[in-house]
Amino acid sequence: MTRPAFVYLASQSPRRRQLLEQIGVAYKLLLPDPEEDTEAIEAVLPGEGPAHYVCRVTRLKLAAALVRLQRRHLPAAPVLCSDTTVALGRRIYGKPVDAQDATRMLGELAGATHRVLTAVVVGGAAGEGARQHEALSISRVCFEAMTRPQIDAYVATGEPMGKAGAYAIQGRAAVHVRRIAGSYSGIMGLPMYETAQVLRASGLLE
Repeated sequence: MTRPAFVYLASQSPRRRQLLEQIGVAYKLLLPDPEEDTEAIEAVLPGEGPAHYVCRVTRLKLAAALVRLQRRHLPAAPVLCSDTTVALGRRIYGKPVDAQDATRMLGELAGATHRVLTAVVVGGAAGEGARQHEALSISRVCFEAMTRPQIDAYVATGEPMGKAGAYAIQGRAAVHVRRIAGSYSGIMGLPMYETAQVLRASGLLE
């Protein structure tokens, strides 16, 4: 079987692009059309746990990306999708809707240890390469007991917006992280070890 020349990355995250480049994986972007309701995919179901949620959303992203691939009549190649969520207990923290929401999230995470769950899946369209390979990375992050002025200052940078849990581990929030256990790249949004496993299973890596 011929190894695919590249993988489609169905993500707008520049961090995921950076991490794929870090391990030398060639990719092409497969971004949603303006009319696609991407936020609806990320809605949490009643009573849904964090692990089930992040895996389900990642599979839905892949399904939407495969439809997009066929609709655009693009060359066949595997598609990679990923989703990250933050959880404190069973409570799921998605992306903040505004600065006030970001302040609330950070206030609840401050002084506590939370989980960062990132699911990754690679799959192809019906026919050759249709099999899906997926993995889940779970890491733990402990924040210091941040003061309200510290939280306000961080929110004012704008960095929390668009980030699950309202922070970026690779950004200014790092000064408030006491310790992590797990995958640093997974906390960023694409766990390198797990991603390499699914890429190998899909024939994209040795």
